Amino acid sequence: MLAAIRTEGDLYSVPKFCLEKEDVEGFVEELRGFHNEFRDCFSRSEPRENFFQYMAGQFSPLERKSIEPIALQVDGGNVRAMQRFVSDAPWNEKAMIAKYHGLVNDDMGDPAGVVIFDESGFAKKGEESAGVARQYCGSTGKVDNCQVGVFMAYASPHGYTFLDSRLYVPEPWFEEAHRERREKCRFPEDLQFKTKPQLAADMYRELRSEGILPFKYVVADSVYGNSPDFINAIEEQVGATYFVSVRSNTLAWLGEPATETVPARSKGRPAGKCVIAQGEDKPRELAEIAKGINGFFWYRRKVSEGTKGPIEYEFTKRRITLCNDGLPQKTVWLIVRRTIGKKPDYSYYISNALLSTRLPTFVWLSGVRWAIEQCFEEAKTELGMDHYEVRKYSGWYHHMLTCMLAHFFLWHINIRLGKKSSIHYFVAA
Repeated sequence: MLAAIRTEGDLYSVPKFCLEKEDVEGFVEELRGFHNEFRDCFSRSEPRENFFQYMAGQFSPLERKSIEPIALQVDGGNVRAMQRFVSDAPWNEKAMIAKYHGLVNDDMGDPAGVVIFDESGFAKKGEESAGVARQYCGSTGKVDNCQVGVFMAYASPHGYTFLDSRLYVPEPWFEEAHRERREKCRFPEDLQFKTKPQLAADMYRELRSEGILPFKYVVADSVYGNSPDFINAIEEQVGATYFVSVRSNTLAWLGEPATETVPARSKGRPAGKCVIAQGEDKPRELAEIAKGINGFFWYRRKVSEGTKGPIEYEFTKRRITLCNDGLPQKTVWLIVRRTIGKKPDYSYYISNALLSTRLPTFVWLSGVRWAIEQCFEEAKTELGMDHYEVRKYSGWYHHMLTCMLAHFFLWHINIRLGKKSSIHYFVAA
């Protein structure tokens, strides 16, 4: 069980999932009603029925929830038909996502909602699955042969759920030597290499352009926090406050350094170039800045209740100016979290929050990524998110979309029944 985000003094409490199997009557009928929302996203009755059967199989007590066991388990299931449905049949994914976000808004939408980005690895054997490569796999905690997905989730006072996903395809897959593999996996012809932050930025822009789901905060780890592509996507429109992890060697100034323009007759420096004014300090790494902050400015705060008692850290905040190519870039908040003890470990975050933002808001944001971690935990444990055996590019997306919808469906029942937070987690029907 993952530790719950703390509630005392927070902006709001993100509830836990607490649905039990015995709480639900007429589960199959409700699932049919949910599926009817997506009827026009499929051209024929056969894929509609396979869509229902595949998700029904994800809720089953099967030990392995891949296509063949599901097709053999559900009434009327056919292995080959379901394989074609997941890997080859046309789905109107764009329409499905828009409908889905509307349903999320109905149940969970809130002006103070949080959009969260993170990635998850799926260990695989062989080299035939789309985007598979030796890369860091979070689920195994090491470099492994795996696929990696970038995910977007949502949290609010009413619950948490996935919003969208992208398959990360490593750059070597786009080399000429891998053309045959791309063709076997049915890659779209216009698909180009994108980094994980670029994939996240694409999802964020699409969410913004939809205008369906309200939110105020955007949270992500350092893979995204140190990416100009990701930060620029958030800053394109006013209204979102980001809170992102950054690396300890990120360079910055305390305060904003003065700059000057090199005069026309300057020796050794290009005339007209903007440079740091003489006498100004050099930028320093965040690790150096944090370790120089006096203990008077560190505040001890409880962030969660762990299995062995409260989990506490110390926090501080400072205004800093980030360095880009030796010049001041932008002024943001630096928030530092450290463990308690003689040799503390430090974590670093930056935020574009208003000057008036108080430390408790940042403390709360530092723990809210709990929600997407819980999404992964529940979807993998209960819905077979990591059990898939599809190899094609579209198959990966179809499986992940079904998992996201299945996870939200359970949350919808939880909200519809007015279930309150408890220590229980759902048991698949």
